[in-house]
Amino acid sequence: MNKLLEFLNLNITLSSDEVDLLNHKMVQKHFKKGEMIHHCEHIHDSTYFIESGTARGFYIDENGKDTTWLIYFNDENSHMTNLFVLDYDSYLNQTPSKLHFEALSDCTVSIMKKEDVETLCSHYHKWSEFMRKSSDTAYSLVHEKFFSQLVENAEERFARFLKTTPHLLHKVPQYHIASYLGITPQHLSRLKKINLCE
Repeated sequence: MNKLLEFLNLNITLSSDEVDLLNHKMVQKHFKKGEMIHHCEHIHDSTYFIESGTARGFYIDENGKDTTWLIYFNDENSHMTNLFVLDYDSYLNQTPSKLHFEALSDCTVSIMKKEDVETLCSHYHKWSEFMRKSSDTAYSLVHEKFFSQLVENAEERFARFLKTTPHLLHKVPQYHIASYLGITPQHLSRLKKINLCE
């Protein structure tokens, strides 16, 4: 869980006791490309921090349409919402998730039970403050994404995508990116051609 420790150390100073506790409580799990990480209707009772690989969260509507919710990865372009493969609403309220999560490539995740996170928060004020700030950041990023769906057209959404995560064009199947942006694969192809010609 080297990347998790790097991420945490950017935000809080870990004592040796906290590092030992993390090493004791955290479990690493590997998923093969195409494998389901978490199924819809199951409760998220743990955090899943993505150490390596690429994954996505998606939902399937009553007509069987598959829509990508978020794409998860861990590099210099990641935001808080990209690092944790998690239905945060299910995690907070301990209710069945509305999302499926699958590995788009071979993935490694570090998993920690909600009860262990809460133990850290109850014993260390800095953990409680860190979790609060993390929640605020995650909410802000999700709010920004869905507000952009309301007020931006397809060209503007694609421009934002190119500005923030252009490398995903080469890592994620195009139909998943199109779904994430709320456009058809054909429209995405046209937008890519226009931008490549500019």
